[in-house]
Amino acid sequence: MTSSDKPDHPADAPAEHTSVAALDWATASADPQYRAAVVDLLGALAYGELAAFERLAEDAKLAPTLEDKAELAKMASAEFHHFERLRDRLAEIGEEPTFAMEPFVAAYDGFHKQTAPSDWLEGLVKAYVGDSIASDFYREVAARLDSDTRSLVLAVLDDTGHGGFAVEKVRAAIDADPRVGGRLALWARRLMGEALSQSQRVVADRDALSTMLVGGVADGFDLAEVGKMFSRITEAHTKRMAALGLAA
Repeated sequence: MTSSDKPDHPADAPAEHTSVAALDWATASADPQYRAAVVDLLGALAYGELAAFERLAEDAKLAPTLEDKAELAKMASAEFHHFERLRDRLAEIGEEPTFAMEPFVAAYDGFHKQTAPSDWLEGLVKAYVGDSIASDFYREVAARLDSDTRSLVLAVLDDTGHGGFAVEKVRAAIDADPRVGGRLALWARRLMGEALSQSQRVVADRDALSTMLVGGVADGFDLAEVGKMFSRITEAHTKRMAALGLAA
């Protein structure tokens, strides 16, 4: 899963660590509900990384030059490495990776079906804007996880290089033809709406995840904090749009 340049992440001002965040996995996972929530989270992330790998490999076919094609292939490889780390971690804690990922296949596939890019530039904007919204959400959640899980989640959310690459290519395209900017701005707004809707559906469908997020496990968010979290995510999105040269 790609992410934008780190200074734009909402997690630059994360919430204070909770009691669970001060524990390691061995201690925190003694709570079966917390364990179930983390397995869901890792399963969602793992399938997200696998889907990102597949999408970047497909997007490479739309690349206008061999240099661009090679750059996307390198990024796809990084996404697959992230997937492997999550898959291996699930196995390490005694969970079947395929089983952990399965509940999230429909949501991810539905999102990608609804937001299939029509050209190279839309693909770049999708990877930069769409994936970054999800990354921001997971970074917010990571502040409330045990230290071992938090380290893994943050590591697999590292920017694969797509952020800077997308900004360079999109801004150059807008400079060459300013009309492109309006079309891509509308596309980015649609991506944000779809990404937030899919995220909400996933959380609502998974009891352990939703309980963790609203305070039942790991001192999760209260309703006021949920509002602040989405404000930070929206602010980061606005900054990314500006970096692309697009109106939010």
